[in-house]
Amino acid sequence: MPSGHTQPHTAKARPSEPRQLAPIPFDVEAAFPELTGTAREVTLLYPRAGQPGPGESSIGGPLLWPADEPWPTCADPDHYKPLDPPVGPEPVSMVPVVQLYARDVPGLVFPAGTDLLQILWCPLVHKDGQYAADPRLRWRDTELTAAGAVAGEPPRPRTAEGDYLPRACTLSPTEAVEYPNWDLLERFGDLLDERFEHLKEEQGYDYFEVATTQQSKVGGYPGWTQQPDWPDCAGCGTRMEHLLSITATEPGMGRWLPLDDRDPRQDGAPIPAWRTEADPAVLDTFGHDMCLGDLGGMYFFVCRLCPGTPYTHRYDC
Repeated sequence: MPSGHTQPHTAKARPSEPRQLAPIPFDVEAAFPELTGTAREVTLLYPRAGQPGPGESSIGGPLLWPADEPWPTCADPDHYKPLDPPVGPEPVSMVPVVQLYARDVPGLVFPAGTDLLQILWCPLVHKDGQYAADPRLRWRDTELTAAGAVAGEPPRPRTAEGDYLPRACTLSPTEAVEYPNWDLLERFGDLLDERFEHLKEEQGYDYFEVATTQQSKVGGYPGWTQQPDWPDCAGCGTRMEHLLSITATEPGMGRWLPLDDRDPRQDGAPIPAWRTEADPAVLDTFGHDMCLGDLGGMYFFVCRLCPGTPYTHRYDC
C-alpha cells in the first residue's frame, strides 16, 4: 500500500519515453473478487502538443507516406459541416490522426509483415448512423515505406469541421493495467455500486478514478463515455478486438496524471497521488485539441481471425 504522498518532482519525459505514474492504491481483485480476470494491459499515449516528424509516433503529426500512393480523399455526397452550406461535390482530403511505430507500442500486435499503423479521417460529419468523422486505417512496413517516402506536406482539406482537426502531438506510450469502466456496468449492473461507495468513504479513492482510464490509449478497454457498443465482425461474427481509443479528454489530475506533470507547488505536501493536479504551465499542451462531441471519443476495433485484419469504429459523445 503506497504512503499516499506525492513523489519528488521529476524531469520532464521526452517524446516516446514512458511516463512515471502513481501505483494503484489497492488490490482490485482482492477487494472485488467479481473482477478477477478482468484486468487488461493498456498503453496510454499521453499526447502533448509538439513537432513530431514522419519518423515518429504521433497524433496529428506528419505521416510516413509512400510517394506512389495517392493521398486519400473523401467524396461522400452527404458529409457536411453543421450550420454551414453544403460542402459541394469536390473530394475533401483526409487528415492524419494517428501514427504508431511498433517500437513504441510493444503491446500492440501488428499483422505479419507490418510495423507501422496509420489512421486518417475525413474531417467532416458523416451520416453513417454515428455522425462523426470517417476514418481509414493502414498497416505498413516501415522499411519499404521509408525507401519511397514522399517529401513535403500532405494536401490540406479544402473544408473541415474544426472538432476533427487534431493538432500535432508527440506521444509518450506508457504501459499500465486497467479494469473495466462502462463494460463493468454491462456485466455487473448495480452489484458493486454500494461497495464502491464504501471504498471511497473508507479509503478516500474512487474505483473509477484509479482503476479505469478514459484517455487516448492502445488496447485495454475502450474509453467509452456512454454505454458500450462492441462491434461484431461482419465476416465471421465474432466480437472484434479493441485496437485503440482517441478520446477528447486527458487526465489533468489524479492517479493517471504523470508524476512529472504535477504542479510543483504540491511537492512534499500530504496530497494523495490520486488527487494531485497538473502544473498550470504545461496543462495547455495536453491532448490533441479535438472536441469529439461532448468530450467523447472514437474507438477502433479489428478482427484478427479474418484475412486482411478488417476494422471498424464506434463514436460516442
